[in-house]
Amino acid sequence: MTEIEEKLAHLMRNVDELSDVVARQQDKIDRLERRVQMLMERAAQQESDQGSYIYTGPEKPPHY
Repeated sequence: MTEIEEKLAHLMRNVDELSDVVARQQDKIDRLERRVQMLMERAAQQESDQGSYIYTGPEKPPHY
């Protein structure tokens, strides 16, 4: 019986440790997903800003 209790205690400790690891990984995934979303929004904004440029023809260089 003591051997079973020792094994159970060991397994419970392992489960707790793994649960902590999974929780930390989920936090990191959440942060990375937010960063990716922000970068995608920034890239989309830059694309739309570039698309709003109106071409008025060839511009003269500043030295003319």
